[in-house]
Parts: sequence; structure tokens; C-alpha cells
Amino acid sequence: MDITDHKDLGLYRQAVILGNPYTYPDKPYNFEDIISLIKQMTTKSMKKELGTFSDTKKFRTRFYKSSSGAASSQWLLDQVGNTIEKSGANKYGASVKFFQHPWGQHSIIARIPGKTNKTVVVGAHQDSINPWGPYWLSAPGADDDGSGTVTIHETLRALLKSEKFRRCEAENDLEFHWYSAEEGGLLGSQAIFSSYERENREVVAMLQQDMTGYTKGTKKTGEREVAGLITDYVDPTLTEFVKLAIDQVSSLLYCL
Repeated sequence: MDITDHKDLGLYRQAVILGNPYTYPDKPYNFEDIISLIKQMTTKSMKKELGTFSDTKKFRTRFYKSSSGAASSQWLLDQVGNTIEKSGANKYGASVKFFQHPWGQHSIIARIPGKTNKTVVVGAHQDSINPWGPYWLSAPGADDDGSGTVTIHETLRALLKSEKFRRCEAENDLEFHWYSAEEGGLLGSQAIFSSYERENREVVAMLQQDMTGYTKGTKKTGEREVAGLITDYVDPTLTEFVKLAIDQVSSLLYCL
């Protein structure tokens, strides 16, 4: 994590708020609606999108300082924009835009406005890297983190089939973030949240999807697939809710 340009990130909020003032549900609500939306998700579109996103003939690398990294970001912005437009949610205020960075590849923010000014964020990073030659060697990045990229896009697509989200009538603002320059030291996400902190944006929860569906070292050895939860630098009460959600909607175990 390169904090060169964001040494003070989080200090303002820590000064204003001691601890986490938010409480999270003790169980997932609207269970039937959630299951209905999950059933509308498909790996077919995810595989197709990931095939293009990780095709090194189209995007040799998604390194954040490369021309192909910038091109892949534009391609992804177009895909997300098409999803929102096809759903009709743009007529109610849903939008997608670049969060611009000086290095060329921009982060992407899709927003579904809600009834309050509180924001829930779902994120993944769009860049990839080959550390032996980041500018010129191929880096398809299908697992890290093309998988998370297409996972949250499919989630957005499914949510917009719900009238509540399509008409922007959910309780909280919901944002989907695709970060640039994660491999450079979490640069894209730090830039976004530094901006949000300066604007006093109220982000009540954030869920990051990284290397979704990655099973190397488990399936080949006959071990059971699990959902991996990161426990450092996260809110433990929100993690407890994520555990409840996994138990409620999935047969997967989770590991910490």
C-alpha cells in the first residue's frame, strides 16, 4: 500500500467518529428477493466478459500506466454503461463515470441513488500486472482481478432487474467501484476515498471482491471450496454480517 499521496487518509473521520457508529442487521432480510435475484445471475455472461477482458490479444496487459490498461478501462466503462442503459435505470438517476487519475487508466464508479445520503460500496480492481515487465509482458489477470470485476458487474446487472433498484428507490446509495492501480499500491481506491473524505461522504459499508472463484490448491487436492474473508483493517461487526449472509445464501463455508 503506497500512502505517499494519502498519508492522512482516515484521520479526519477518526477524529469525528470514535468507533463505528453503524449497526448491521443480525440476519439478512428480504431473503426471498435476494434468492430471486441470485437466480437471475448467470456465469455465461461473466465468462464471455472475462474472456474479452483477459484476452491479451486485445489488452496485452491491464497495467495501470500502459495504453492497453487505459483501453481496457474504457471498454469496461462502456460495458457497465450499456448495462445501466439497457435496464432503463439511467432514466431514474443511475449513472456510471470515470474517476480520473493522472496515470492514464481511470477508476470507474457506477451509482444507483437511494433515499438517503448514506452509501454502500461494492468494489473490485480492474488492473493487472506482470512484475517482470509491467509495460510489455502479458498480464491477462483473469483471476486477479478479472474475476472480481465481472462478478460485481453481474451483480449490478441482476440488481437492476429489481424495480426498487432500477427506479433508484433503495434505502441507501449503492455504488460499484472498479479500481485502477491496485497493483501499484491501492492507488485508485485511496484517491477515491480521499475524495469522499474531503466531501464528508458517509460510506456505511464496503465489500471488496478479489479473485472470486479462485480454487487453486483446493479442488485439485480434494479440499472443499470456501469463501475467504480478510480480517485485517476491516470492521469486525460488518464481517460478522458477511458471515451471516454467506450462511444464508450459500452452501460454502468461510475461512478467516
